[in-house]
Amino acid sequence: MKPEGEPIHQESKEVGVSGGISILELILRIIAIIGTLGSAVAMGTTDQTLPFSTQALIFQAQYDDIPTFRFFVIANAVVCGYLAISLPMAIYHIIRTGAAKTRALLILLDTAMLAVLTAGASSAAAIVYLAHKGNASANWLAICQQYNNFCKRITGSLIGSFGAVFVFVLLVPLSGLVLCRLR
Repeated sequence: MKPEGEPIHQESKEVGVSGGISILELILRIIAIIGTLGSAVAMGTTDQTLPFSTQALIFQAQYDDIPTFRFFVIANAVVCGYLAISLPMAIYHIIRTGAAKTRALLILLDTAMLAVLTAGASSAAAIVYLAHKGNASANWLAICQQYNNFCKRITGSLIGSFGAVFVFVLLVPLSGLVLCRLR
């Protein structure tokens, strides 16, 4: 007989909360896949040729003209691939909420991917800022007045990438919370 005041199904409530968080983690991973994939594709397909180009002189802006944007595309592609590979493990955590070792591995890898994605998005954001504002002291002109469509696409690609950074910022503590509850 249970003492009075003690919850009857305390263990099942713990499993229910862990399972709910595991489902939320799966949803967040899918959202991050969409953000990183969209960012990589948007940046990787960005180019613009100005209409007053001549046969001898072509005014064109492409993402791969700037090494930072190449790094951005590679970082987003790598993180997107990691997220796709981590989906089966996230599904496994829904089925087996008590899997502490694989959850700890995911926390470690998620933290590494957060660092890679933050580095790529932050470095690209600095270049996008220069494209919009320029730098008078370095004699760098703002190019977004001439290459308006190019700048819209590279700015938009940052939104998906920083959205995925935010998702990782949520994923790591959520996984840690579940891991602490398992101990």
